Amino acid sequence: MNPLKPFFKNVQAHYDLSNDFFQLFLDPTMVYSCAYFEPEGISLEEAQRAKIDLALGKIDLKPGHRLVDIGCGWGAVVKRAVEHYGATAVGLTLSENQVALASSRISHLGDKAEIRLQGWEEFDEPVDRIVSIGAFEHFREDRFAPFFTKCYNLMPADGRMLLHTITRASPEQLEARGIELTHEDVLFNKFIIKKIFPGGQLRPPEVTKKYAEAAGFKVTRMHSLQPHYARTLDQWAKNLEAAKEKAIAVASQDVYDTYMHYLTGCARYFRSTHLDLIQFTLCK
Repeated sequence: MNPLKPFFKNVQAHYDLSNDFFQLFLDPTMVYSCAYFEPEGISLEEAQRAKIDLALGKIDLKPGHRLVDIGCGWGAVVKRAVEHYGATAVGLTLSENQVALASSRISHLGDKAEIRLQGWEEFDEPVDRIVSIGAFEHFREDRFAPFFTKCYNLMPADGRMLLHTITRASPEQLEARGIELTHEDVLFNKFIIKKIFPGGQLRPPEVTKKYAEAAGFKVTRMHSLQPHYARTLDQWAKNLEAAKEKAIAVASQDVYDTYMHYLTGCARYFRSTHLDLIQFTLCK
């Protein structure tokens, strides 16, 4: 069998747009995934750190553990795992821009932290804990089984994994909630696949759970952060709108318009329950 090849082209089409552009609407941590606004009243930056701590707490990360962050973005989880939890960590990303910036952000940590231009398909080293935040959406269902099997086999008998991913409601679930799929819904989905996340695929949470359990994991918790993602997207859209002139100068009017449509549209779909954000806690 031919080994699975990472989706470098699809991921780079989005994340290698421009670090400068993403910095215009993300907070200083450069975390590009759902924040966790607990306690009430905290800033976006504080909410992103709260989300990271929520994730690392669920896997019981301890000093001396080796962590792999699959889809590490600009390195915030790797950095916090080393600085605040005493772990060693390696982050995997398919984005060249993310490798460059993330590596500079963790350079002071020496050999305790590393960022690699590498997919999970190519990673085969033992680790104690695994976290993956906002990357699973890119994998597609035909890779779910090998992904969970790989993760299961990388860890020891007490291994834990936290998977943080967007899910979609099934047509049956929407019908039960009295929600009809409209032509506008279909058009927005096509827009996301073509303009924002080429090759991406969202599945209902029950599908993800099924594949994780088939690989041997016990799914001990499925934690919805649905309202938190709507709020995160609202804040990103507000930040981008406030930086409109800079965004157009860094990218273009078309890119600015595209991202505003993406951010505001997705916020609506999290509020309408078409979309959800689930943190899956997986234990061996």
